[in-house]
Amino acid sequence: MEEIKAPMAGTVLEILVALGDAVGKEDELLILESMKMEIPVEAPTAGTVATIAVSTGDPVQEDDLLLTLE
Repeated sequence: MEEIKAPMAGTVLEILVALGDAVGKEDELLILESMKMEIPVEAPTAGTVATIAVSTGDPVQEDDLLLTLE
């Protein structure tokens, strides 16, 4: 199980995957907004989206869990 955590504090702008989606290495999973910049969060490895811990509009802090891959 691979945990994907927020690289910085911000707001979840858009979630680009759904539960059960297969993703490849470096696929964009979601977009964070921080200091008026859009920061894509990419998959570090290929896998399947097992959980999504955030919703669009949620504020997150650095190292908060965003989602997990199997």
